[in-house]
This record gives sequence, structure tokens and C-alpha cells, in this order.
Amino acid sequence: MTLLKLGGRIVILTLIVLVAPGFTQEDMLFVDNSVFVTPARPAATFEHDAHNEESGIEDCNICHHLYADGQLVEDESSEDQPCADCHGSKQAGNKPSLRRAFHLNCKGCHLEQKAGPIMCGQCHQANPEAGS
Repeated sequence: MTLLKLGGRIVILTLIVLVAPGFTQEDMLFVDNSVFVTPARPAATFEHDAHNEESGIEDCNICHHLYADGQLVEDESSEDQPCADCHGSKQAGNKPSLRRAFHLNCKGCHLEQKAGPIMCGQCHQANPEAGS
């Protein structure tokens, strides 16, 4: 391998390492609904970083919970894995389906805090740029 090819590969790998973290949940604009075969509504609008900043959420495990043997694991977070890794399309025992888990976690918190959207169209917007 020539020195030029090796240098080019090092530059590419360096860019991947430096740029990839920029595409994490902090830049998220919508809840990923790609696991739903035929979504009933558009993906929920959700600006992850702005939401957490406005809500004062600093601990990831507040939303990204982790359970082991049916018990909540305190101070542990599941932010490094998709929700669909644990929640399927159907309820499994006490574990809610993915759709229900989103609604219980997000809408449930909004109701508890008496802040944030709770009606379907407030999150599932057909054209979020137009404010509809």
C-alpha cells in the first residue's frame, strides 16, 4: 500500500470518528418510526436536545430506562440502543408494545409534569415546518 493511500484512509477514518458523534440523538428531529410497517400517523416531531434543555433533563435514564428481570435498574441507561430492541410490535407480558411504550413514557411524563403536548396532532404533525 502506498503512503498516499494509507494517508487517505487515515484521513477518512479520522473524519468518521470526528463527524459520526454529530449524528446522535442530540440532533434528532423526529422519533424513529421506521420499525412500524404501516405507521398510522407521521413520525412524532421531537427535537431531542432542545426538549431536554427546556425540560431540564440531564440524566438520560429518565427517558432511556433499563430493566433487568422485570425490575428497573437505577442509574442505568439504555440510550445506546433503540427502543425497539426491547419493545416489539406487540405487548409481551408486562412489557408494553413499542407504540404504547412511547405513549406511556412521553405522554405520561407530559401529563405528570402538566407540560408538553398530549394530543395526537401536537406530536404527529403532517407538515411540521408549516406548523400544522
